[in-house]
Amino acid sequence: MHLLNLGILAHVDAGKTSLTERLLHTAGVIAELGSVDDGSTTTDSLALERQRGITIKSAVVSFPLDGVTVNLIDTPGHPDFIAEVERVLGVLDGAVLVISAVEGVQAQTRVLMRTLRRLRIPTLVFVNKIDRRGARGDAVLAQLARRLAVPLVPMGRATALGTRAARFLPGLGPAALDTLADRDDALLAAYLDGSVPDARLRAALAEQTRRSLVHPVYFGSAVTGAGVPDLVAGIERLLPAAAGDPAGPLSASVFKVERGPAGEKIAYARLFSGSLAVRDRVLFGDGHGTGETRAADRGASGRAATGRPEGRVTALSVFECGTDLRQDSAGAGRIVKLWGLGGIRIGDALGAPGRAYEHHFAPPTLETVVVPGPGTDRRSLHVALTQLAEQDPLIDVRHDEARQETSVSLYGEVQKEVIQATLADEYGLDVAFRESTTICVERLTGAGASVEFNKKDGNPFLATVGLRVEPAPPGAGVGFRLEVELGSMPYAFFKAVEDTVRETLGQGLHGWRVPDCTVTMTHSGYSPRQSHAHQGFDKSMSSTGYDFRGLTPLVLTEALRRAGTLVHEPMHRFRLEAPVDTLGALLPVLAGLGAVPQRTGTEGVLAVLEGAVPAARVHGLEQRLPGLTRGEGELETAFDHYAPVERGPVPERPRTDHNPLSRKEYLLNVTGRVAG
Repeated sequence: MHLLNLGILAHVDAGKTSLTERLLHTAGVIAELGSVDDGSTTTDSLALERQRGITIKSAVVSFPLDGVTVNLIDTPGHPDFIAEVERVLGVLDGAVLVISAVEGVQAQTRVLMRTLRRLRIPTLVFVNKIDRRGARGDAVLAQLARRLAVPLVPMGRATALGTRAARFLPGLGPAALDTLADRDDALLAAYLDGSVPDARLRAALAEQTRRSLVHPVYFGSAVTGAGVPDLVAGIERLLPAAAGDPAGPLSASVFKVERGPAGEKIAYARLFSGSLAVRDRVLFGDGHGTGETRAADRGASGRAATGRPEGRVTALSVFECGTDLRQDSAGAGRIVKLWGLGGIRIGDALGAPGRAYEHHFAPPTLETVVVPGPGTDRRSLHVALTQLAEQDPLIDVRHDEARQETSVSLYGEVQKEVIQATLADEYGLDVAFRESTTICVERLTGAGASVEFNKKDGNPFLATVGLRVEPAPPGAGVGFRLEVELGSMPYAFFKAVEDTVRETLGQGLHGWRVPDCTVTMTHSGYSPRQSHAHQGFDKSMSSTGYDFRGLTPLVLTEALRRAGTLVHEPMHRFRLEAPVDTLGALLPVLAGLGAVPQRTGTEGVLAVLEGAVPAARVHGLEQRLPGLTRGEGELETAFDHYAPVERGPVPERPRTDHNPLSRKEYLLNVTGRVAG
């Protein structure tokens, strides 16, 4: 039986979890349909999910179809939990994108479809809620074509829209032939000859869907079941089975980590190649970054000669018929739950190192300080937040030792409420939050270099380090290069410099991360191992990794100072629809908020504005929009890029390091004295 790892994606309230319930019911996995409103759905198992009626964590559930076992992954629809969606994308064979027939295309819909297209994940579209008042058929299809700008193949049409009698009538129309023939020369030739057999048309549909060239569109209702059998048939016939060689070398990717009742780590992984069995010893990790921070995070796991952690699988589960079942082994294509790998993290590769973990969506643009409530121990809070960050790395916990404050990154205010409730329910910790602030970045404005020599000019460290920093294009990341011979000193010292460079770039001249630059090591030197007669190693006369880790922040910060940095703030692209007669009041407000309209048009009685607005002003725009547009305005926003801060003072972020901007303060913090 073939395997298919299927993702269900949607904007919030499109009915994604209800569709999951209907699919499980149709397959006979559950006897009764669960309700999101009643908190009785299969995949929303967290108490918080049941209370709020939204999906927060991705969940896996399996069901059989004719000849296909489907591992269905239900993902959150709310944009605050986009990180959960991101981690799932890399393990999918196909996807169903759910859209409401009432609300139509939303901002999240467009973000998801763009990403699915970029990753070439075969995707079916299901227009849900055709039984709801206000449901639209052809209008939503036209909106899909206009707003998503992707090739669509309607698989039929909906009738009796907006009533409980709404139904889906399957059938490929002329539009399907036109769309498919545009991408198939042989089909186009047959089309021009006037004869295209139905079997030939459906074969072309399956082939182009599996290549993510076209996207079949179904209409239906998860509540009444209308259209769901046709969608199930599409999942069976149009989406590709999981690929992978069970006899090949082990290669797997971890997309979710949770903690069990006893606090043990449980990893969810997709096996792309090879097989895995209980008691197997496996390498894991990304094959990069073996510095002290990562080593400490790994806990008690062993470390192989490759530098990657190694652990033994103590238990393994696969997904079958609505539940997960313990097994001794599993092969390529499977999604498994693993116990025993204590240092495992999201994004880790098992076995053969995989590609570097990619971020498909924008990083969080907000952060807030977590304030302990009465009776809440700060140390316990830090431990709890660190464990939450294991399950969601983009939370990015930052601890300021000097101020005794801990901050976390956020996508939005709903995520803040969820963190607060999770800390209360699972850890018994009462917390509040300060007002959210925007996360900026610093970009280099030029190149700069600095060097400090061993035992010269007040350098208290037994090391020579010279570094040059140069700007790199946005999205390039941080590159580290050598202009010195690799054999000129022990490799561990070069590694200490590189790891410290990457850590130091987390806080630039204004305290913000420096994301895109090239750092070149131009000078190196060390004091060889020394010892006194009849005595052992003399640390005071010999270089250690400590010397290079201590000196590098001073050198790099001085190079940054000479290069110069400019603070950039996150900008959101926006699309705003409002009555034409409200533009006179709307445009001055947009200008006052720093929004820059880049395209203006009309759709009937509505004006459509598209442009960019600082992320820090989005909330203010959302609050003022109803009053400016008589409640008829609709706003979509999503992160787009970073731009130089042009309004008000330059934002500064409190530092959490030893402040290499001040040599005196830094040396006092690191060495306990100031060099002469």
